[in-house]
Amino acid sequence: PCARLRDRHASASGALSTPPPPFASRAHPHVTMGSVTAVAGAPVAAPASLRRRHRGAAALRLAPRPVASQRRGMSVRAMGSSFGRVFRVTTFGESHGGGVGCVVDGVPPRLELTRDELQFELDRRRPGQSRITTPRNEEDSCEILSGVGLDGITLGTPIAVLVRNKDHRSQDYGEIAVAYRPSHADATYDMKYGVRAIAGGGRSSARETIGRVAAGAIAKKILKQIAGTEILAYVSQVKDVVATGVDHETFTMDDVEANIARCPDAESADRMIEAIDKVRVKGDSCGGVVTCVVRGCPRGLGAPVFDKLEADLAKAMLSLPATKGFEIGSGFEGVNTTGSEHNDEFYMDPKTGIRTRTNRSGGIQGGISNGEIVELKIAFKPTSTITQPQNTVNRDGVDVELKAKGRHDPCVVPRAVPMVESMVALVLVDHLMMQYAQCNLLGREDYSNLVMGNMKTLYDPAFIGGDGKSGGEMSTKDMSAAFSED
Repeated sequence: PCARLRDRHASASGALSTPPPPFASRAHPHVTMGSVTAVAGAPVAAPASLRRRHRGAAALRLAPRPVASQRRGMSVRAMGSSFGRVFRVTTFGESHGGGVGCVVDGVPPRLELTRDELQFELDRRRPGQSRITTPRNEEDSCEILSGVGLDGITLGTPIAVLVRNKDHRSQDYGEIAVAYRPSHADATYDMKYGVRAIAGGGRSSARETIGRVAAGAIAKKILKQIAGTEILAYVSQVKDVVATGVDHETFTMDDVEANIARCPDAESADRMIEAIDKVRVKGDSCGGVVTCVVRGCPRGLGAPVFDKLEADLAKAMLSLPATKGFEIGSGFEGVNTTGSEHNDEFYMDPKTGIRTRTNRSGGIQGGISNGEIVELKIAFKPTSTITQPQNTVNRDGVDVELKAKGRHDPCVVPRAVPMVESMVALVLVDHLMMQYAQCNLLGREDYSNLVMGNMKTLYDPAFIGGDGKSGGEMSTKDMSAAFSED
């Protein structure tokens, strides 16, 4: 079978062939064999079991066919759905599937966490909130499936969160089953995979961000508990309407949530809503900008060169649906200044220590946070699915006209606010945990919990047998009663 597989897919160039749509180029998927990973088409060492069966073969070329791969003990690596290093999030699900959610690994144990804390953030993100969002009416009620004990304390094990899809209308997607929506991921998904989830857009739908927001709620709580960090985003621009009068040091979440545009300045919000209404009634859409600020960001987060804090923030923001631009601090406007104008001068504050008089750096210098407010902007393009007729191409390579149906946001930025906050939180908590692991390991006076474990009753004489006050003995009946009460 391996010989037939090799002969069938080997070519003069050594590249693998996968059946593409009519317009697609050849794909080069990654294939994993045990601990050996290679790009398809490049020779890789075969597993020992295969080498024994096919002695003399120096290399093996493998087709990325899941069934054949599974028969030979290989797996195709799932790519693109996980984020983070220590605090790691994997999202799952499609827009019109059974549900969406996330698995969060690396959450510290002994953190108090309730479903309501996650639901609060999900309610801010959910559809059907107002006339300027998609009318799809989903409760987005979350279920915590694992990782949290009956007493509401995290266990240190992966936390799985599920939100079931209920109000999906797959029949609205008949036209786009064969015709590609302009500027949407329909065509590129076919180019990459040769197949796609047609109804609702599958993974390209903003519904995927439910998992991010749920994970972000956990990250927000950790940051707040440890450093008092506050992450707030708001809509700073819709189309050509730019918000004014927003003080980044004082505005609150209540100010943001006071109107359906999610802009803290009421007058600017009214003009934004008017701009969205104008395109909405025409079956069109518009874009905008979300600004996010981080108050109380711990100093020292980020690493030189490739893992700079703003680099990870940029990746996180541009991974969100419909994002097309990212700025931090002065951003592109900084090119119009000189060094003497742009530099943030240092001074000593008697209460907080070293500070900067200005914040053109946006709270990050050299890729590392300096303790000032982190300020960033994210540009979102107009929603690509509109009901106006557009010229496009179908899967057969024929020019056609498409008038899309379905329920979609005329402007994504009001609902993008909690998404942006969540991704910022995921980046910061990941860097905070990496910072603690690397830079706070040495120099401690007491390493007992690190060496002996976190349960002192198992090794510390002062705690063995209880706390020394109530005694350590407890009957089976009393233990059962105490557990039931908890």
